[in-house]
Amino acid sequence: MTTAAAPAPAPLPAGRPAKRSLTLRGHRTSVSLEAEFWTAFRDLATARGLGLNALASRIDAGRGDVGLASAIRVAVLGAALSGEIGPR
Repeated sequence: MTTAAAPAPAPLPAGRPAKRSLTLRGHRTSVSLEAEFWTAFRDLATARGLGLNALASRIDAGRGDVGLASAIRVAVLGAALSGEIGPR
């Protein structure tokens, strides 16, 4: 008797980062995030009752020497892991 091989897992969604402009403390800057992170970032802003620029400014203020895009991804991941934002 032969055993059928398990199907390969579906590939994870991977896309090119999309660049968007944000305004932090009166200055325009560009941030590149994957579509899934932009969606979750918007969800996090909504959950906290903030606009994207306000949330980005808060993240920016506490990021130290980490890049803004990385700091946003970490904030989104933390919010998802804590249950502050949920899966779509």
